Amino acid sequence: MENLMSLNFLFKHRKTVATASAVTIALILNGCATAPSAPSVVKVPAPVITAPQIFDTPEQTALKARMVLQDRLYRIAAPLLVKNPELCKATARKLLGFTAKNKHSFTPEFADAAERSFHLDERLQVMGVLADGGAEKAGLRPGDLLLAVEGKTMPEGQNAERVAAGILGPIIGNKSSVQLTIMRGTAIMDMNVPLTLACAFGIELGNSDNVNAYSDGHRVMITRGMMNFARSDTQLAFVVAREMAHSALRHADRLRMSATLGSIIDNLIRVHPDLTTMGGTAGVKPFPQDVDAAADTLSLYMLARAGYDIEDAPGFWQRLAAEYPASTLNGYTAIHPSTTYRMKVMAKILPIVKTKLMNRSRLSP
Repeated sequence: MENLMSLNFLFKHRKTVATASAVTIALILNGCATAPSAPSVVKVPAPVITAPQIFDTPEQTALKARMVLQDRLYRIAAPLLVKNPELCKATARKLLGFTAKNKHSFTPEFADAAERSFHLDERLQVMGVLADGGAEKAGLRPGDLLLAVEGKTMPEGQNAERVAAGILGPIIGNKSSVQLTIMRGTAIMDMNVPLTLACAFGIELGNSDNVNAYSDGHRVMITRGMMNFARSDTQLAFVVAREMAHSALRHADRLRMSATLGSIIDNLIRVHPDLTTMGGTAGVKPFPQDVDAAADTLSLYMLARAGYDIEDAPGFWQRLAAEYPASTLNGYTAIHPSTTYRMKVMAKILPIVKTKLMNRSRLSP
């Protein structure tokens, strides 16, 4: 598999979702100053002795840049996942609420960079903890080594993530919490972690500069280009919530595009995606206006429940359509062209959601 890394917020039955923080290596730029010379005495300056400088390899630089984007994406997605299981309906699952990886979680090209940057070895190490989830509340931290779950030793080495997921699925079952055994520094600790009911969508970063987002019913992908287009975390949340809404409403299945959208996501999560397949709309047919309007409606409720300000949502989508119109074939508007109709629907739904918020009524369509 050529993924730079699997992007998951947690072990669950099939796919996982996660957040990870970028690690910064500082340059050491120390010097030794020469002492002032006595008057009328000529001295040869002493050599300046500097500490060895630590530079990132190109692979480390690329990996860290991607991790920064992933960190932002998962931080923004976290409240949308945790606060909306009621609206995700059949796609809500109990999650452990963290991600764990080892050096083999990365492709061979980046395994050494991951080991150096994040101190990964054969063991599964917690990389990210879902905000407001049970693991965070229990005190789990990035950097903790995962030794056992409910007394079952966690695998090490290659395929540890996949094997662990297979072990954890049956363990979670109908439980409301699980016992983890971790190593923090040199201390071995046991902790009881409540399971978190959340929308069980994978949140993926697309390795391309086209301004787009995709969802295949199981995964939501936001491209690097879309992340750069969004001017704030709230604007990026508009995109994540809308694609989550498409998945919750099973639109990919309804439009018989699950396979096409899944292939696009599989391609763009690669280190080196095949961008020759992304010409035009990459085989994605324009979404009907009623489908897009339904996603807009549900996404506004999801955003409000997650605590995001929804006031600027119509303005964001209008700006996107203006800067990347439907004629930009690999852009978002090309596959979601009904901007005018969408604006009318949002104009109707926005005040309803805001009134429910003010009256503390149930936030549901």
